[in-house]
Amino acid sequence: MGTKLEYSSAYHPQTDGQIERVNQLLEDLLRACVLTYGPNWEDSLPYAEFSYNNSFQASIEMSPFQALYGRQCRTPLMWEEAGKRQFFGPAMFEEAAENVAKVRDNLRIAQSRQKSYADQRRRELTFEVGEFVYLKVSPLRGTKRFHTRGKLAPRYVGPYKIKKKIGDLAYELELPKHLSGVHPVFHVSQLRKCLRLP
Repeated sequence: MGTKLEYSSAYHPQTDGQIERVNQLLEDLLRACVLTYGPNWEDSLPYAEFSYNNSFQASIEMSPFQALYGRQCRTPLMWEEAGKRQFFGPAMFEEAAENVAKVRDNLRIAQSRQKSYADQRRRELTFEVGEFVYLKVSPLRGTKRFHTRGKLAPRYVGPYKIKKKIGDLAYELELPKHLSGVHPVFHVSQLRKCLRLP
């Protein structure tokens, strides 16, 4: 299938952009189920799955069901229209192979388009070992650590000294003892340069 495993940095969901987008869509679907069906929301999961699998995906230019089976899903509403039967044979396998090739091409095009959008917003940040940086506080970690949330919670803490550079985009920080439970390696997007020590 041509898949490959890509590792990503913690607290940097942009690395897994496509998966994060799918997760966001599934969260929206499930939220709608919970709001509509209340305590019996799990009874509507098959409908949510059906809805997702049969919705048009711009990146592959067809629904996931059509990409997998080579045809649109026939619902009870369409059974009357399905006068012709499709026979399994060489023609169907050729059509499926063409659909797979089309999906791959469309995914490549969508990925390059998404990359160009991401590159427009990206800014290069580099730090040197020994420099001091501030560490971005995520809302969840900030609430647990500082017992405040929203606009009153600190956005950055520190400054902390850079102990080691790990790859092109991650840095290991010298964290104080009270943060010993925090993994000391952070993506560059989680750091901000300290212009002068307080």
